[in-house]
This record gives sequence, C-alpha cells and structure tokens, in this order.
Amino acid sequence: MKFAHLADCHVGGWRDPLLTELSIEAFEQAINIIFKEEVDFIVIAGDLFNTSLPGIDKIKRVAAKFKQLKDAHIPIYFIAGSHDYSPSGKTMLDVLEHAGLARNVSKAKEENGKLCLQFTQDPKTGVKLAGILGRMGSLDKGYYQELNREQLESEPGEKIFLFHALLSELKPKELENVDTHPLSLLPKGFNYYAGGHPHFVFCQPMKEHGIVAYTGPLFPNSFSELEELGHGGFFIVEDWKPRRIDVKLKDVEKIKIDAEGKDSHAVAQQLEELLEEGNFQDKIVLIRMEGMLAEGKPSDIDLRKCSQVLKDKGAFCILRNTAALTSKEFAEIKVDLRHVQDIEDSLIREHLREERVNGQEARKLAVSLMSVLDAQRMEGERVADFEARLTEEIKKVISSHMPSE
Repeated sequence: MKFAHLADCHVGGWRDPLLTELSIEAFEQAINIIFKEEVDFIVIAGDLFNTSLPGIDKIKRVAAKFKQLKDAHIPIYFIAGSHDYSPSGKTMLDVLEHAGLARNVSKAKEENGKLCLQFTQDPKTGVKLAGILGRMGSLDKGYYQELNREQLESEPGEKIFLFHALLSELKPKELENVDTHPLSLLPKGFNYYAGGHPHFVFCQPMKEHGIVAYTGPLFPNSFSELEELGHGGFFIVEDWKPRRIDVKLKDVEKIKIDAEGKDSHAVAQQLEELLEEGNFQDKIVLIRMEGMLAEGKPSDIDLRKCSQVLKDKGAFCILRNTAALTSKEFAEIKVDLRHVQDIEDSLIREHLREERVNGQEARKLAVSLMSVLDAQRMEGERVADFEARLTEEIKKVISSHMPSE
C-alpha cells in the first residue's frame, strides 16, 4: 500500500504573478512526481486552493492534473481547509467532486446528538478514510467535541484520518497566538493522521494514536516561509512509513541587514555592496532590513534602485521586508505574527472579547464574513455580478448567525 499526502498547496496564494505561477507549478510538479512513484491514492488535508472560489485559470490547471490522475486510476481524497472552506457552502472543491475528479471524505450525519463520520473506502487497498474540514478561527473545534468516537474507533481495518488544525502539543513558540486543538480531540486507533494547516513539517507516532503527520506547505506562502523553508514538499507513505519529497523550483537568496544604530547612508551602502558581490541569476531574492536607524529615514534607502540592480543581474523575483526598519522619527509598531490570517484572528479576539455579551458569536460572524470577502472575481465575471454574488453569500452568512426565535 502506497499513497501521497499533500496539504496546504494554496494554489494561487500569492498576489505577485510570478509567485502565483510558481505555486501552480509546484502543484503540477508534485503530481508529476506522484505519477512516477506509482501510488495507490492521494490524500489532500485541506487548502488545495487559497480561497473557496479561485480564478478559472487556476481551476483549469488543477482540474487538468486531477483528470490525468483519474485516467490513471489514482483516486484523490480530500477535506476542505480554512482557506478553501466557505461558510456559505459554496466551494470549488464541490465542483471537482461533482465532476468525479476527487472525493470529499468529510462526510457526516447526526445521530442521537452525536456527529457520526462516514468512512470512504479505497477500492484498491481497502483503506478506510474519514476526516473533519478546517475552518478559520478554529471554528471547527465544535465538530470534534460532538464526534461519536466509539463509532470511529471501533471501525475495523486500516484507517486514515484527515484533519486541518494545529495540535496543542506541537505548537511552536512563534504561533503562541494561534488557536489549537488538543491531541485528545482526535479519535484514537487510526494508522495515519494526515494533517494540514500549520506550515511546518512533522511526522511521528503519538501516544494512543498512529502516525501524526504535517507536510508543511507545498510551496511557501509568505515572505517568512520562503525565508525559513526555501521550498515546499509532501510525503509519500509506503506501508505506513512516510518519506519526505522536496518540491524545489527556484533557489532562494536571503539578504539580511541589521540597521540598528547605523545611519541610512551606511545601510544603503552595505546593501549596494552585497548586491554587487552576489549571484542572483534566476533566484528568488529576499531582502530583510530591521533595526532602528540612528540617523536618517527608511525612505532614504533607494530600494527601487536596488531592485533594478537585481533585475539586471537576472533575479527571478525580488521581495522586500522593511516592516521592522524604523527611525527615531517614527514610533515602532510590532506585530509578532507570521500570517495575515493570524493577524486578523488576533484583532478579532482583541476587539470582540468572549467575556462581552455575545462576544463569541460576534467573533464567529466576523471570521465567517472575512472568509466570504476573501473570494476572488472569476475570470470573465462582471463586477456587478461579482458584487451580487458576494452580497448573496454575505446575506446567507448573516442569516445563519441570527438567533432562532
């Protein structure tokens, strides 16, 4: 038995068109590798796309690869993640499933006040799959609390559980403001727990559970992830033994300058010297400058000129991060979070505290509305039609959060 475990592909997740294209190419390369590995099936543990309604161009390329897999009799089993889940119930993943290209294993029914997950059995290997989708702000925690665990744990045979959440036991210090789920919420007795959501790599057996695995992103989805990871990857799991497969499209060149106590002229000169010495041909170049300038302002450093130098030296893409570069003339603002989603959730929790009346419900509504507003205009869709579609979905979300009479 051999399968591939992917998660957090975030196809189309970058605003920069060059990096958007790389995120799609990373997915296509992963599928090409999977073909060569001759796997029995594929599991995707959430966030295939970066939004519930991605652009047509991205859907076409993903669907083309899914069609190749279907023609090769390699099934795809998935759950929605916090990005490709939609509170309004509309998601492009449903279209892929209805087209017969993939199967959603997050299927459930309520019996006697408990949530009973329905297993999906892979016809070739007999492996049984079940899972719970991910939602922004850890709003999926209620699903775990309502689970009929006895039904899941007593099911015979080899089993895989798909989930999209950060486990408390694995929470790194830099994600201390992110909501988590304790390991105890996961049903016991599965052979493999295919995880997604936190963008780090982890794989080992845990307590009364089988192997718990996080693949990390298929392609880095932020400046800090490019800086820390350089590239993405996924797992090939053979006879329950995972093997990491790297997906590397471009080299990453990191330039970091500590400006603390220096004047802006000295920092600019240091940057120019580093650019003159380096080899940047066809590389993603990351420039991070931080610290408080003793004299001058951050705007004194001509970053446009530096970008042109890098382009002339053949750089594929240039990203700059000067958020922590300040001067005595300006007050410093610090945000100790890595992702936009984390920042949004932190602000919601700060301004809609749970001790306030209906604070928890207000927070749920805010998270759901932001998820809807994250939708992109479809290729060829008129602005008026796009606005009408968003308005209709917003009405549905608000209606679902209205108190029953």
